[in-house]
Amino acid sequence: MNATFRQLRLFLALVDEGSISRAARACHVTQPTASMQLKELSLSVGLPIYEVIGKTIHLTEIGIELSKTARAMLDEWSAFAQIADGAKGLSRGNLRVAVVSTAKYFIPRMLGAFFQTHPEIDITFDVLNRGGVIQLLRENKVDIAVMSVPPSDLDVEAENFLENPLLAIAPLGHPLAKRRRVPLALFAKESLILREEGSGTRMMADRFFKAQKAKPRVRLSLGSNEAIKQAVAGGLGCAIVSRHALAADPASEQLAILNVEGFPILSQWFIVNLRGKRLSPVASVFRDYLRATSRAMAAGSRA
Repeated sequence: MNATFRQLRLFLALVDEGSISRAARACHVTQPTASMQLKELSLSVGLPIYEVIGKTIHLTEIGIELSKTARAMLDEWSAFAQIADGAKGLSRGNLRVAVVSTAKYFIPRMLGAFFQTHPEIDITFDVLNRGGVIQLLRENKVDIAVMSVPPSDLDVEAENFLENPLLAIAPLGHPLAKRRRVPLALFAKESLILREEGSGTRMMADRFFKAQKAKPRVRLSLGSNEAIKQAVAGGLGCAIVSRHALAADPASEQLAILNVEGFPILSQWFIVNLRGKRLSPVASVFRDYLRATSRAMAAGSRA
């Protein structure tokens, strides 16, 4: 069986893009060239690797297996190329990072500082909900992920590197905001606005209430922190959000942090990657950078 890297890259582009024309554009070749290369790859395999049904690309069983093998091969080659560049004193390569939506409040600043010291690196940065990040991990399409609750149904390595305190908030001027201490039972009776089920913040909040044998009155579930903050500021209820999602001065967002019994809910941010995945030199350097930066942030908060 003879297959070239060019053919494998085109095939993976077809898998990711969903059409031959988009795969051709992604690989900077003409559509006829892409079609010919994909046909030659299928002939080399000896079996159809995809089929077109109603203008939609569907991988065959052997095509699914080929996509896994091709991605692993190209990842290994990319890692080798970065090792070779490092041996020659070069620092370049591709870094693929995916984070859950709450992490977008601090990871981009870390990425910006990292990029300034490593300008030769190309960074792919995805901000998704927890399910989307887990799917990228599952498909081996990301080097490093950042989330607060690592998946339990996927074999991953997870290293906590930064605190993620979850706070109770209310509209500015809310009666509970005037109390020095708010009993948990009283807070649970408020109309609560929480993240959608399956998000890390929601999972931690649900675990907290269950452990405290409290039954929260959930009025609304929303899919973003911004929507939750706007809803709270608008008087729809109280909420639980990450401290990272709030401004340095929550009052500037018309929000007040409540001193609720048992809060903040203690949570952590984790660096996550597939177990056994050999991280590229660039990904390893970025992981070390996250560790060092988080230690500096923790030291600064204690000073």
